[in-house]
Amino acid sequence: MTFLDMLRTAERQNGSMLCVGLDPEPTKFPAGMKGDANKIYDFCAAIVDATADLVSSFKPQIAYFAAHRAEGQLERLMEHMRRVAPHVPIILDAKRGDIGSTAEQYAKEAFERYGADAVTLSPFMGWDSVAPYLKYEGKGAFLLCRTSNPGGDDLQNQRLASVEGQPRVYEHIAGLAQGPWNLNGQLGLVVGATYPAEIERVRAIAPTVPLLIPGVGAQGGDAVATVKAGWRANADGSSAGSIIVNSSRAVLYASSGDDFAAAARQVAMQTRDTLEAAKG
Repeated sequence: MTFLDMLRTAERQNGSMLCVGLDPEPTKFPAGMKGDANKIYDFCAAIVDATADLVSSFKPQIAYFAAHRAEGQLERLMEHMRRVAPHVPIILDAKRGDIGSTAEQYAKEAFERYGADAVTLSPFMGWDSVAPYLKYEGKGAFLLCRTSNPGGDDLQNQRLASVEGQPRVYEHIAGLAQGPWNLNGQLGLVVGATYPAEIERVRAIAPTVPLLIPGVGAQGGDAVATVKAGWRANADGSSAGSIIVNSSRAVLYASSGDDFAAAARQVAMQTRDTLEAAKG
């Protein structure tokens, strides 16, 4: 199945728009694991096992593994997710943004080494930085569009005087992802939950591409406003424009005790249900 097929299947089967971000910080691990980078796999695998029936995707952040020389643990985790939740797509959060042969190597890393179903990319260097990933049939690529950090205004919210209509940079990226760059329906966009009005603007420009929306939970994004701004339904109630609402810290570190996995499940379930209810 393609990434989009997997996403729609997981949305339907798990009744969910929730993505659990896997950003392991050993200093925040529960007692017995705390501070031990060798326990990254064990911690993340327990979270996956506890939430696999509640999510539409998982999103491991590669820096949290690489910083601790834990790429081997990430490979094991990817294999584990494939075994316990084969219907749930995996988005490798890498935010790569290079071109040419370097981009080809990053694509190989994401899709061949780790076996991800999709990857996050920075489109700052243009089409050349996106094209190598789209050579992988059925894989997805999410372009940073309107991110949740305050500094996103520095570039993303500036107007392009040389483009017809003088769109803001993020609006231009959304148009490229909906149109000329989206050759095989493989592209999505990253839009932060802290800007629901701009989620709505991106959805108007790109009505069918999936939106990956970080910032719900610890970053303060409003789950209900996020769904109302970004989710669109077909006549049968299925997703016309899918949204993937990511929560990381609020789920991962719901408890610092031995019950961390059960607590993570409880928060994930509450978040999933809140998101679903917001469909109206």
